[in-house]
Amino acid sequence: MVARGSEVRPSVVRHSTPRDAVGRGPRPPAGRLAGLGLGGAVLLVLLTGCDVGKAVDGFGWPQGGISPESHRMYDLWIGSAIAALAVGVFVWGLIFWCVIRYRKRGESLPVQTRFNMPMEFLYTIAPILIVSVLFYYTAIVQTGVNKLRPNPDVTVEVVAFKWNWQFNYRDRPGADATTLASTLGTTEVIPILVLPTDRTIRFEETSKDVVHSFWVPELLFKRDVFPGNVRNVFEVSALNSEGAYVGRCAELCGTYHSMMNFELRVVSPDRYDRFIAAKRAGQSTQDALVAIGEEPLAQTTRPFQTRRNTNNFGNASAAGAGS
Repeated sequence: MVARGSEVRPSVVRHSTPRDAVGRGPRPPAGRLAGLGLGGAVLLVLLTGCDVGKAVDGFGWPQGGISPESHRMYDLWIGSAIAALAVGVFVWGLIFWCVIRYRKRGESLPVQTRFNMPMEFLYTIAPILIVSVLFYYTAIVQTGVNKLRPNPDVTVEVVAFKWNWQFNYRDRPGADATTLASTLGTTEVIPILVLPTDRTIRFEETSKDVVHSFWVPELLFKRDVFPGNVRNVFEVSALNSEGAYVGRCAELCGTYHSMMNFELRVVSPDRYDRFIAAKRAGQSTQDALVAIGEEPLAQTTRPFQTRRNTNNFGNASAAGAGS
């Protein structure tokens, strides 16, 4: 006769069988293939869309670049964002899979594993590979953006001062070059920088007082303008689209920093040559713009009411009609 306390309970038998402990057997191969197929299809849709960046508003990066350099930086950002999203989805998937797969079932403990060599190898090597690939493409794009050519088609000296801009069109690169024509901004007139499409353009920046920053949002990057003997130099291999684009100082430089705007006017090479010829003939920037069929005043920004006078500024002679 067997005592009641020594009876073998069905629950004990179930705990000794892995299949019964979890309530189901190993996942069928068909289910795994279906999951992989669904994930692959979603990834394929993301990567083969007409414009992934446009569909997600550039992942926060400004769109509408007007130079090859801006497009390369935009593509790097989109690729990095997609890679980060893919890694994030993979990690989130592992987290939720572990939460569901190894959730508590009854009072018995699951198998306790001290280490998993394949998994440790994966999360050690994978981050190194990801960082290496991102570093490689970042270095490639950065090298292209910072590339300087020996003989650019157009050289512009950008001179910043509190709180406006002067643009000098030069005959060659270098501090000892000759200025062919110049545009000076004033309180009443926004300075307009006229540049051609399809030509290599070098910018040589210098400041008369403090650190400023030359920024046209459609170029998708900014360059600081330093005082003293420092000339910050960069190039744009081409401007692809004609039009008017607002420019700003992107470095906090003093009281009227927010009012230190300019306009980039991109025109055809022929009209640019006519503009420079008109300037060299003695015409003002506004008259030269009218001569090539352009609006004489800035279209993307306007002068601000600074209320500068001899009482609150000490010297109101900076105001003028522009040149």
